[in-house]
Amino acid sequence: MLESIWFVLWGVLWAVYFMLDGFDLGLGTLMPVIARNDTERRIVYNAAGPFWDGNEVWLIAAGGVTFAAFPHTYAVMFSGLYSALMLILFALIFRGVAFEFRGKIESPAWRRFWDGCLVVGSFLPAFLFGVAFANLFQGIPIDGEGVYRGTLFTLLNPYGLLGGLLFLCLFLVHGCVWLAVKTEGKLHQRAARFAKTLWAVLAVVAAGFFVATWFATRLYMNYIKNPLLFSIPIVVIPAATVASLLAVRYFVGKGAWWKAWFASATTIVGATFFGLAGLYPNLIPSTLNPTYSMTIYNSASSTLTLKIMLGVALIFVPLAIAYQVWTYRLFRHKVTEADLAYEEAY
Repeated sequence: MLESIWFVLWGVLWAVYFMLDGFDLGLGTLMPVIARNDTERRIVYNAAGPFWDGNEVWLIAAGGVTFAAFPHTYAVMFSGLYSALMLILFALIFRGVAFEFRGKIESPAWRRFWDGCLVVGSFLPAFLFGVAFANLFQGIPIDGEGVYRGTLFTLLNPYGLLGGLLFLCLFLVHGCVWLAVKTEGKLHQRAARFAKTLWAVLAVVAAGFFVATWFATRLYMNYIKNPLLFSIPIVVIPAATVASLLAVRYFVGKGAWWKAWFASATTIVGATFFGLAGLYPNLIPSTLNPTYSMTIYNSASSTLTLKIMLGVALIFVPLAIAYQVWTYRLFRHKVTEADLAYEEAY
């Protein structure tokens, strides 16, 4: 029972991370095409500035839970996906430094360098997280000792690349909608146009991914094999995900930007849960032999550890949620050119 509870919490943490950090990863990736001058680029920085580091708390929490609740899976994941995860880590480091260092020196070349770091540091995690999770959905070649029998290029298979494209499109739309929420004038109008265009691309990619999932993974079969356990998720999660994706386009058309952002967030959470629920009870399926798969049962920590961690989570997760709600409420206003004059502005 405890293993299943932690499987759900593990999925919740990843879903919340993608929902929150997704929009600033999308913003950073879009910046070269959506911001036309240095003032607009600074507005993009400040639209994400108060939130990006708090959002990454959920990435640390998700990684920490993987380590503490399912240490064997953590070991296999970080050895098998080592190159991809190191690329993500260095990209996130340079991206974080870009926020802090870009405004330190008044030099166009200096600012262009850090803008490049922000773009690459946003694009790579957005794309590679999609590649990594798509590979987890279809399984990776791990043997009976938990040793990964592939290379970085093994992960760059057609389904993995399609997963990367899906995550990238989800985050780009999420970022466009957030920028429309936080800006006004020409930048706001440009973000609105980009949101409409990218939503159409996202709809096509999402449809292709869900069809490809039938052929490339066992997620649907796993749902069918567990009709009682997944009787609600197999209906509710896909329906809610599709409905929220359609709602994004509806609210974008109406100019209801906060509603569009919450619909986009629901789409990301639904897509993440659809994949992770289909894995249960696996955490990393093996493509070499199903008995080699890492599951919640053969990779979980002791019962005592899981109980202690559950107590800690019940205390500190609500505190983290309360802090983030306060942050989003405090900085909910639009970013204007006047805000750039503050010393604290990026």
